Amino acid sequence: MTLELRHHADLTARARQDLLDVYADVRAPLLHLPNYRVETFAERLDRHATEPGFELVLGYHGDDPIGYAYGNTADANDRYWKRMTEPLPDGYADSPVLVIKEIGVRTPWRGTGTARRIHDELLAQRTEGRVTLMVNPLAGEGKVQGVYESWGYRAINSQQPSPESPRLVAMVRRR
Repeated sequence: MTLELRHHADLTARARQDLLDVYADVRAPLLHLPNYRVETFAERLDRHATEPGFELVLGYHGDDPIGYAYGNTADANDRYWKRMTEPLPDGYADSPVLVIKEIGVRTPWRGTGTARRIHDELLAQRTEGRVTLMVNPLAGEGKVQGVYESWGYRAINSQQPSPESPRLVAMVRRR
């Protein structure tokens, strides 16, 4: 299976639609939940696309979008750090980090290394020293968190980004 990776620093209409199409497929079992509805995700995506350091990597097989990862830069004043359940050690958030907001790969591409390739491509040109993401500890019966741990992430805290969201585990690693 060939994979073409395309970077986007601006969210074009085509990239946005391709991302929404993949998201709807990836999250299909959860779309009935308010936090996972495509419309709710689209609102978050549009907000994220205007935040500092936005970058999206879309993976394609031919003309078909099959996966994505995107994120933004967060500094010490970013709400990402302020929503943590437990206080962070002094100075922990002082250096900018890449916050991966979403990673998703269509079912036929799971277990093929595609998610890791898209993830690594997103990190390839970044200048932040660390990268962080959040994961639902119940996703895949804990397997998704295990995948991130195998990529070098470690749990540091937790947060509930919105009242509709489940409590998520915040994970971090060196870039």
